[in-house]
Amino acid sequence: MARIAGVDLPANKRIDIALTYIHGIGKTLAKAVLDETKVDPAIKVKDLTDEEISRIQKAVEKYPVEGELRAQVSQNIKRLIAIGCYRGLRHRRGLPVRGQRTRTNARTRKGPRRTVGVRRKK
Repeated sequence: MARIAGVDLPANKRIDIALTYIHGIGKTLAKAVLDETKVDPAIKVKDLTDEEISRIQKAVEKYPVEGELRAQVSQNIKRLIAIGCYRGLRHRRGLPVRGQRTRTNARTRKGPRRTVGVRRKK
């Protein structure tokens, strides 16, 4: 099992798919890394040589991934909140940030529905 950027890659998957298990690497970046390192994207992780794994590790180190990327995103959100811009206010209130409607939907950001003023039978 290969370990890249602190993530154990699944052994039975193709390397181009397995790289997407690393936070911050999608299909496009995985393809770019494999092109740069001249590793066949169709090869399974368990069939990689140690030399190929080390080349992939060096290529992935150039990009912000995992903890470093999470810290950057968190820092960016804190900055938006601190300067008090519109996006920062939406983050602070836990509402959608990118212009989605909130009259209906938006349950992912707003959480479960809260019923207001339930009347009791006498």
